[in-house]
Amino acid sequence: MTAGNALFPRLKRNEQRGSKPRCHLLTDGSDQEVASSLSRLVAPFATVSASDQWMPRGFEMIEECQLHRRSRVHDSDLCDRLAAWWLPADQLTDRTPNFDIAATCVVDGRPGMLLVEAKAHDNELIRESAGRKVTSIESKEQQPRRESSHKTIGAAIDEARAGLTAGTGHNFGISRDTCYQMSNRFAWAWKLADSGLPVVLVYLGFLNAEDMAKDGQPFHRHEDWEQLVRSHSAAVVPDAIWNRRWTVSGQPFIPIIRSMSQPLTYLQANR
Repeated sequence: MTAGNALFPRLKRNEQRGSKPRCHLLTDGSDQEVASSLSRLVAPFATVSASDQWMPRGFEMIEECQLHRRSRVHDSDLCDRLAAWWLPADQLTDRTPNFDIAATCVVDGRPGMLLVEAKAHDNELIRESAGRKVTSIESKEQQPRRESSHKTIGAAIDEARAGLTAGTGHNFGISRDTCYQMSNRFAWAWKLADSGLPVVLVYLGFLNAEDMAKDGQPFHRHEDWEQLVRSHSAAVVPDAIWNRRWTVSGQPFIPIIRSMSQPLTYLQANR
């Protein structure tokens, strides 16, 4: 590992435990080490090589990926089309959902995209059952912008729901107004597939995250994490969808549930 104690403080104080530092540790190391770790995460559906790109990149480049912004992971005209799909015309530089880890990969011999949503305890997932709030959390002046994006986001997720249902033959319920985070993760994964990219979407549970015990119940077995994901997603994602390869808009679409242990060795040493 290359991060060491000196680099760990690059994370904000509220990011020093839980799933976020573990994602940085997972992407820390030589290109070959990280590629091997990510490949194990998505096997047998995809592979990641040392020539692929990922975000974040350990503790050296800590920015997470927003797919509508050009980056080393995703740099093409598709970024502009993604922005226009999700955001109003006057908000194209605003934020969109960011993924804990995003990486280029190979699926069925073709360039694709790996997207990871990670959690370290049960409440991280449970508390995200709500829909997106239409009320602005910034100020009254921001309310019209919030209402405008609320409409475009709702339309984008509705389009993704129809596309996923048509592509898989299973009825999806993803919605702006229910389980918003999981809904938007599936919507963005669908949009990439609909734009011609194979996609692997991973829900990753970090096991034995005892540093989060005061905030929720850590996962001690893969079965605990998988059961929680399936229960949480029941209203929006058909149970049969998980851990299988599907073809959506002519592209591989692979939503999988994975778990792993990632001790916070640097955090412990830095205290």
